[in-house]
Amino acid sequence: MNEEKKICGIYTRVSTEDQSRFGHSLDEKEDRLRKLCEFKGYKIYKVYREEGVSAKNTNRPKFQEMIQDMKDGKINKIIVYKLDRLTRSIKDLETICTLLEEYHCDLESVVEEINTRNANVKFFIKILTILAQLEIERTSEKTKFGLVGAEKKSTSTHIITQTDF
Repeated sequence: MNEEKKICGIYTRVSTEDQSRFGHSLDEKEDRLRKLCEFKGYKIYKVYREEGVSAKNTNRPKFQEMIQDMKDGKINKIIVYKLDRLTRSIKDLETICTLLEEYHCDLESVVEEINTRNANVKFFIKILTILAQLEIERTSEKTKFGLVGAEKKSTSTHIITQTDF
């Protein structure tokens, strides 16, 4: 594949939680990524779009399809809106970065303005992923804490019903 010509896979993802919290629009993000590709002269091979899917692991159909297309030489650049759309796992990031290097594929993120052609940027990507993983772990802790509190409250409170009279 000609290294001069960038053949891109656009990856967009939003989790159900992101949608409910922030009202993220995949259409808006895809439009922005398409404009970036047009501006930079990248050819778009395919848009890999996942809705209502978490990035806590890589068991995502469109993500796996994109990785296979990279391995098959169909794309040599992956464009994401934000790095945490790709992964929120440090372990998975290491695997992804290894695959990117092995298959001579670049990664570009719009929000963080990163491109994996530089060692300092690769380090920065890891820091961003650590922060994303921390966010997932904190959210999980808050959810568990809330569930325990709700359970305690429901067992300690007796609701008066008509059968109590």
